[in-house]
Amino acid sequence: MAAKVKYRDIVRELALDRYGYVTTKDAVSAGVPTAELPKLAARGGLVNVAYGLYRVPDVPVTPFDQFAEAVLRAGEGAYLHGESVLAVLGLADVNPRRIKVAVPRRARPRLPMFIELSRTPTGLPTTMYEGLSAQPVADAILECRGRIEPERLLEAAKKARADGLLTTGEWQRVRKELQQ
Repeated sequence: MAAKVKYRDIVRELALDRYGYVTTKDAVSAGVPTAELPKLAARGGLVNVAYGLYRVPDVPVTPFDQFAEAVLRAGEGAYLHGESVLAVLGLADVNPRRIKVAVPRRARPRLPMFIELSRTPTGLPTTMYEGLSAQPVADAILECRGRIEPERLLEAAKKARADGLLTTGEWQRVRKELQQ
């Protein structure tokens, strides 16, 4: 006779792939009833971070947790952009006070002070870095013009190219636009 899988185990398994976070939507998709998440939180198995967002407290902490939380709090379609992309990838010496998250639609979630939300047009390209939805690094570097010195951005682009994060075409475009 097979052992019955516990909801707590399913939620924990989901959270291990998402920096300790699980959304109600993801849990329901995995077969966990919506009503089980508040019960697990009441018993200490989860921490309710925001509406529809929970954290499994015993998942090891990583440097990317706060970035993951910012994207998940902003909702579906949200992604990191600008300095936050550079920070996640360790490009340039940036340590933004606020994590910049872009959304392609109107969003009005209650956000903590460490998250800066901005609306962007729909259809802009996104990619994944460290399992987080983000603006492509070439676009992020160019978006930071005027806020970060051009020399630091050029160094970030060189490092991104060396790390394989920029194609030859992207590298040439970024270098050209930074030298203008």
